[in-house]
Amino acid sequence: MNRFLKVFNKGKCHIIGMIHVDALPGTPKYAGNWNKILEKTQYEANVYNKYKLDAVLIENMHDVPYVQATHFTPETVACMTHIGSAVKQVLSSSTPLGMQILACGNREALAVAKAIGLQFIRAEGFVFGHVADEGYTDACAGQLLRYRRQIDADNVLILTDLKKKHSAHAITQDVSLLETAKAAEFFLTDGVIITGNSTGHAASPEDLNNLTGKIKSPILIGSGVTTDNFHEYYNKAQGVIIGSHFKINGQWENDLCEKTIDKFMQRSAALNETNAAISISKKAKNIN
Repeated sequence: MNRFLKVFNKGKCHIIGMIHVDALPGTPKYAGNWNKILEKTQYEANVYNKYKLDAVLIENMHDVPYVQATHFTPETVACMTHIGSAVKQVLSSSTPLGMQILACGNREALAVAKAIGLQFIRAEGFVFGHVADEGYTDACAGQLLRYRRQIDADNVLILTDLKKKHSAHAITQDVSLLETAKAAEFFLTDGVIITGNSTGHAASPEDLNNLTGKIKSPILIGSGVTTDNFHEYYNKAQGVIIGSHFKINGQWENDLCEKTIDKFMQRSAALNETNAAISISKKAKNIN
């Protein structure tokens, strides 16, 4: 938790906005629009600046169909490095910026973070193997943390998915979410992420309840958070990662919807005020 708090402020549920990068060169959906890709990522960073989100996470979401990192070609990492630099130029200097490279490009994301000074990455397959739609994902914690030390990137947080979405977990069906979280904690995760079954699908509040108070690591919600259900996570999660809900019609492939972002951030501010008022009231009662 202490490592997390060095990057994220204490005492609130942090809002992390997603930048879903358009299809990159070398992928099937690339439209020959490199300059427009850069302009769009900077525009979205400016929108998140405007509404004072707590952090931003960049992801090559449109690079479908995904391939495992062993099949990456150099342009993927090169382009994501350039994009990260472009976003960093316009994002507030006090706003943490993270990187995720699909699929399972954890070492690559860490290298990008080191090269351009990002604060965190989102990693897949940290503990326990599973089968994703792009193939088998093996556990990577040991290799990844050794690589982080090797490149002198210990200051970069590694936030790790548990029972990752878009995946089958039949081979670990006898391992509970809590046991998975404890394994990630034992393997030195900087924070665990719980999700629904797929992008935009809400994580179960019951799953959050099952982890709360039973692990020391920060817990983040990685999918399906909306203005209407945010209150279900607010008091127990240390952060929420939001992509789909901030888009037009709630679809991840669409452009950002400022109206939705504004409404959500107003809801967050209201919850923060309520929480602060309750805290003051409790302190007053203890004094009396």
